[in-house]
Amino acid sequence: MDQDAKKTALRMIPYGMYVLTTKSKDGKDVGAATVNWVTQTSFAPPLVAVGVKADSGAHQHIKDTGVFAINVIGTEQKDMAFTFFKPLERDGNSIGGEEFEESAETKSPLLLSAPAWWDCKLVGEVAKGDHTLFVGEVVDAGVRREDKAIVMGDHNLFYGG
Repeated sequence: MDQDAKKTALRMIPYGMYVLTTKSKDGKDVGAATVNWVTQTSFAPPLVAVGVKADSGAHQHIKDTGVFAINVIGTEQKDMAFTFFKPLERDGNSIGGEEFEESAETKSPLLLSAPAWWDCKLVGEVAKGDHTLFVGEVVDAGVRREDKAIVMGDHNLFYGG
């Protein structure tokens, strides 16, 4: 297979960028990672699916707690995507310089600067390759401001392929 052609073709798939946030079982540690494989899979109940790298801290937190949140990255927040490409440690009520609050339902971290978010309880998973596809039931959602989500390719952001 031509690796350059494969990468170019896969990068033509349109999808957004999000920050997945999680917490440790004891609630003292939080995890966050930039993700782009997110889609709604059901209206009733509301379900979303997200691909999470199997060797990441966020993956382990989801396995341990069964909860996670998805935070939308707005069109003017390109730097946020890059911030969460690497592991970060909690600093009070912030991670990667981004302030957060706990969600009311699952106590997952919700980024205050994200235009919108979904709070989810894990209801299924499929582990294949180097990622696990987690399916979460949306138990709460919020909009902090109206904005469009950043779209891969539109801002020279490419992830994987």
